[in-house]
Amino acid sequence: MSQLLLIPDPKPLDQQLGQRFFREAPQQPGVYLMRDAADRVLYVGKAKNLRQRLQNYRVANPDRMPRRHLRMVREVARIEFQFCPGESAALKREAKLLRSLKPQFNRAGVWPGRTRFLVWRQVEERLDLAVTDVPETGWQRYGPLGGNSRQLHRTLACLLWLAMNPGRAFVELPAGWAQGKFGETAMIHCGNSAKEVAKAVAAFFWEAPGGLVLWLQSQFTARTHPFECTVIAAELELLKEFSARHRKAGKNRLQLALL
Repeated sequence: MSQLLLIPDPKPLDQQLGQRFFREAPQQPGVYLMRDAADRVLYVGKAKNLRQRLQNYRVANPDRMPRRHLRMVREVARIEFQFCPGESAALKREAKLLRSLKPQFNRAGVWPGRTRFLVWRQVEERLDLAVTDVPETGWQRYGPLGGNSRQLHRTLACLLWLAMNPGRAFVELPAGWAQGKFGETAMIHCGNSAKEVAKAVAAFFWEAPGGLVLWLQSQFTARTHPFECTVIAAELELLKEFSARHRKAGKNRLQLALL
């Protein structure tokens, strides 16, 4: 066994491309396309520093490299570079190439993800919140959103329910809500405030997001239980982060409509 440990891990890319290739690889942002002997694209990746990123593929250690990458590096015949002005541009270029080429050894980003909309409606003294792929008539919507749509749905529903039920504890949330298990729709009874709450939700996405957060904070001032205060503060912070992230990303192209 001691002799086996002295045997170095294989370096198939060094054998196929030569050590000089890695020494002279550009130290700049861009994407790299790994191709086989038939010039088929096996893998597409992006990097802030291409030379540094490619070092991760040189040693084919089975304990550190995914199994599919171990197979891939043995098939690589050449690596092509496409330079970009920065890391964000490289990310966009990578996404475009993944969708168009669908390389054999890539997993994430090859197929478009499901589009989801956060939708809500006022029904008399009730506010309904849901996540759906296709918004239906009578619902207001925000989206499409990615994988964080479920988390946003859970956060909004739990905070609004707690705000509308000041005399009830966090542990009294409807079954499953804390884990994001709502069935099809989260229904929140708001009494005479239903119209104002629906407007505040719409304003959060498209006008003044701080208004909803400030209103929610004002509803929780009487709560003193340390656990509840910690959980509520964390949920409010998620709302703030979501708003900042999506406004910064230029989500103005998304449309809010009463269908």
